[in-house]
Amino acid sequence: MNGGNGWATLSNGEALERSLIPDLALGAFRQGVLERVGHGQHVAAYFGYLPRPDLPIELYAVLADSTLGRLQAAKTTLQGDTFAALTPDCPQVHLFEREIAEQYGVKPEGHPWLKPVRFVTSKRPGKDAWGRPTDIKPVPGVMDYYRVEGEEIHEVAVGPVHAGVIEPGHFRFQCHGEHVYHLEISLGYQHRGVERAMLGGPNKRSAHYMETLAGDTTVGHMTAYSQAIEGLTRCETPLRTQAIRAIGLELERLANHTGDLGALANDVGFLPTASYCGRLRGDFLNATGLLCGNRFGRNWVRPGGVRYGIDAKRGQELAERLVPALRDVGGAAKLLWDTASVQARFEGTGAVSREDAAKIGMVGMAARACGLDLDVRHDFPSGIFRFAQIPVSTCYSGDVFARAYVRWLEIQRSVEFIQHQLRMLPAGPDSVLVGNIKPQAFVVSMVEGWRGEVCHVALTDDQGRFAHYKVVDPSFHNWFGLALALRNQQISDFPLCNKSFNLSYCGFDL
Repeated sequence: MNGGNGWATLSNGEALERSLIPDLALGAFRQGVLERVGHGQHVAAYFGYLPRPDLPIELYAVLADSTLGRLQAAKTTLQGDTFAALTPDCPQVHLFEREIAEQYGVKPEGHPWLKPVRFVTSKRPGKDAWGRPTDIKPVPGVMDYYRVEGEEIHEVAVGPVHAGVIEPGHFRFQCHGEHVYHLEISLGYQHRGVERAMLGGPNKRSAHYMETLAGDTTVGHMTAYSQAIEGLTRCETPLRTQAIRAIGLELERLANHTGDLGALANDVGFLPTASYCGRLRGDFLNATGLLCGNRFGRNWVRPGGVRYGIDAKRGQELAERLVPALRDVGGAAKLLWDTASVQARFEGTGAVSREDAAKIGMVGMAARACGLDLDVRHDFPSGIFRFAQIPVSTCYSGDVFARAYVRWLEIQRSVEFIQHQLRMLPAGPDSVLVGNIKPQAFVVSMVEGWRGEVCHVALTDDQGRFAHYKVVDPSFHNWFGLALALRNQQISDFPLCNKSFNLSYCGFDL
């Protein structure tokens, strides 16, 4: 449907005919994005699409209006290899435009910091946006970095190989002594080509790609994918299925938030909470394993429903396990809040202002810690969240303490939600068959993963296959927030700040 000013309006998981997505002139498209962001909407997705090698690039934008709970979409067709960058007027799109330049060889003129994002080869033959032949594969991390010049300024390079079991990523600090003036983050080492692999699907491998896209968000990404397929097939999933998926999402949130509280404690050398939460994370992972046989929820959620339901016995066991788990997490968290030495390290460290968080488009737990009231479960509810709300947990200091405390608030509310769903679990089937995918369709599916907003956008072709599949993990929105958090901090605070965001490398790199 038309959303006014030439933009299409759709709800979360609703499929539209591609012909209903308006093709605007570049100026009108640009103005539409700026006006909507200026009125409080945020950019959920912004990407390029190449219909055929001999056709021009199309740019699609999906804007999310959290006040009205609606999504708006439009596209523009480029007439050449350059276009006026939106980034100077809308910093939310700075990474999206860098990604478009890298993938399609078109240059956003006026972009203030145009660099590769994942170091991939352009989809179009010829030269890329930097004038390099596209048959030369760029090397991750090999690029010029921003430099602060001055007496006694020095540069500290961290990674991409890190101590311990951690994914690769490169961090370049500009410092004066211990004082950090600027942090630049370069990723791309985990790029696997997930979006490209989805083209021509769905097929037997599509679900595997979604479940391993970011392994700690298996249920989140698989739910978003399933919702997209269900929208494209007009499949109505049973309420029972919707409740079970929501239980899986909240268990995933519990495991990761609990593990992060322990990791934050470990980073300041506070071992009681660190050891308790390390064990308790395993308890929540085991609870997921109890329901589906896999601690990370793999092979559980599928289009049309879930493969494993919750019978009365397992439901009762899960409810009983949650009681001591919440009690023990509460005790471990109380140690954090009551220990002055811990709070001295948490409070005021790595703060991001509410204004900066909104300007760069932060989402999820990190945004809520800055006072932004953003939560897909509340703003764009789908599934059982249309009928059973979870209060939005916020804090306002935007620092390590706020990001830790929001986690604790969400742990409590997730346990309460799961227990309520177990008591009220609807009767009915655990899954239904999905039909044929609608050809020439467009769908946006959003889920509040444990890190934040997970957004999947699918375009289908004449045969109902994926012509394009776009994934936006919450980490894509939030990595620059970590860079801002390190400004004017001590470099020794980096591990603590990094863990307080706990962003995904592979979810960013796809």
